[in-house]
Amino acid sequence: MYRRVAALAVLALSADAGATDIVRYPLPGGSKFPIASAVSVPADYEIVFHSGITADPANPKAQAGTPEYWGNTKTQTISLFKKMQGSLKTMGLSFADVVKMNVFLVADPATGKMDFSGFMEGYTQFFGTKEQPNLPARSAVQVGGLAAAGALVEIEVELAHKSAH
Repeated sequence: MYRRVAALAVLALSADAGATDIVRYPLPGGSKFPIASAVSVPADYEIVFHSGITADPANPKAQAGTPEYWGNTKTQTISLFKKMQGSLKTMGLSFADVVKMNVFLVADPATGKMDFSGFMEGYTQFFGTKEQPNLPARSAVQVGGLAAAGALVEIEVELAHKSAH
């Protein structure tokens, strides 16, 4: 046990000494699930905490707060990520800079359960693609509700990029 702890400490120190890039650790066992098991950010990177975002209404003419107004989980996830892309762009950032993501999903009124599959259908259009292969560490949880009545998805992200200072 002592040898393993000592070896890990030496490895961590040597990795720290030469670390200049973000390291995204894959999931164990060769899993292809599109998230990182962990992400390491070196000291010379700036960390940005982006507030949670919800989707724009899918049908603004529908009654506010209804499923027709918001759309389903997949529709909301895609809308939210497009909206977030715009926000990140104004800061000179992109999804490639995302290192941690927290996903809050409300139960779909039709099923009484969060639609994780619908979320993943939207998520995989933006993360783990050929154009944007950088995977964040991520948590996804079901919550009782969000501030925007009827919204099913809210996502907040933490980003890291080379500091210009």
